[in-house]
Amino acid sequence: MSHFSNPAIAGFNPDPSVVLADGLYYLATSTFEYLPGIALYSSTDLTSWIPIGHVITRAEQADLSMVRTPGGVWAPTIRHHDGTFFVIVSIMFGSRGCVVYSADSPTGPWSKGVEIPAVDGYDPDLAWDDEGVAHVTFAKMGAGIQQLTVDLTTGRALEAARPMWSGTGLHAPESPHLYKHGEYWYLLIAEGGTERGHAVSIARGSSARGPFVADTANPILSARSTDCPIQNTGHADLASTPDGGIALVLLGVRPLGFTRSFSPLGRETFITDAKWVDGWIRPSLPVLHPPASADTEHFDLSDPEALHDPGWIGARRHPRDIIATPVTGRSLVLTGDGSTLKDPSPTFVGRRQVNLNATVSTRVNASAGRGGLAARHSEAHWFAVEAEGNGTKTRLTARAALAGIDTEWHGELDGNDIELRIESSSPGADPAAMAALVVGGDRIRLLASNGHDEIQLAELDGPLLVL
Repeated sequence: MSHFSNPAIAGFNPDPSVVLADGLYYLATSTFEYLPGIALYSSTDLTSWIPIGHVITRAEQADLSMVRTPGGVWAPTIRHHDGTFFVIVSIMFGSRGCVVYSADSPTGPWSKGVEIPAVDGYDPDLAWDDEGVAHVTFAKMGAGIQQLTVDLTTGRALEAARPMWSGTGLHAPESPHLYKHGEYWYLLIAEGGTERGHAVSIARGSSARGPFVADTANPILSARSTDCPIQNTGHADLASTPDGGIALVLLGVRPLGFTRSFSPLGRETFITDAKWVDGWIRPSLPVLHPPASADTEHFDLSDPEALHDPGWIGARRHPRDIIATPVTGRSLVLTGDGSTLKDPSPTFVGRRQVNLNATVSTRVNASAGRGGLAARHSEAHWFAVEAEGNGTKTRLTARAALAGIDTEWHGELDGNDIELRIESSSPGADPAAMAALVVGGDRIRLLASNGHDEIQLAELDGPLLVL
């Protein structure tokens, strides 16, 4: 049974890749259309992780302004070679395609990045063979796993891409990682798509170029058709443990509802034990070990360093480009530009939700304009509660958008100093909820208060809004 804390990194942190360098572990995750891009974390023990920044922090590194959902920064691989850190990634539906970034330190600054035009797929991996030649292994839609060798200085391919392995026959072989262990090279991939069929499979060969022979035990890890509280397990990367063992970092979700059909937190990072048996890796399913008590985060904007916290993100826009006025006292001002949450690049500064049961609140001075509190999945799926000054009163609007269907609820409170609050609760396996056939499993409430009176503007069904 796994002894690791899980989730290892909670909330929207998919497609983890990990590397051990100079006694520290560094982990990178996908960020899609959000900026800054490619989240980075560090750990001394694979258990306690701290955010250390991002790879993509400057406009020249990735133009995401016109990237359509669900494109953007997909599946980075982080590696360390000859004293340099590398992150290779696909910027899907963008102008740069496959890019490899480099830095002397994982905290940056990271390079502008070198494009590799010959990689016409996604989920690129980077590995060096015994002669120091760089191999980029990637997934190509309908063509399985491909590989080519590359000059990382120029991005020039040294040969044409060649097929490596098409997996075991499951849907969507992808997210390859190549390793040397003992006398063999191992090719670890994901199959089955990133939903309930997600799985991890492996093959090995005597060369980094293959040919590769599949493990007869494939898939070596999958939570499909089980009652495991962590589902969609896959997209794994290997890491040596501090005690000399081996572990897998991988993505997964914590599904909710009577049908366990959705997850409000998205894909998270998990970690699980593994061992080598007769030349093959044998992992166990990750075990859920959530914190014993709920986390509480307070963002004191009187601290001028508060907005340098790497947890802040914006959709296709960097938070520093959205916060147009300095932080003064305990106030933060976002200057609107006419965009709404329906727009690809809204005036929105956010953080990842990390707990299934969550209450998020903020105080607004509605006399100074209009603004609010929102939860964003995409430009087509979001919900919000908004305040706008109206003399001595405040007009309140709750909004919800689902695939182009928008709904509004209205209310009013005295005064202009208003607390806006979003509450998300998840009954999960509560017997009373199950007996009542609560098929949603997640309730979202949008509320407002002036300190004396409180109103609930709307109550929403989570599965309809979180897809």
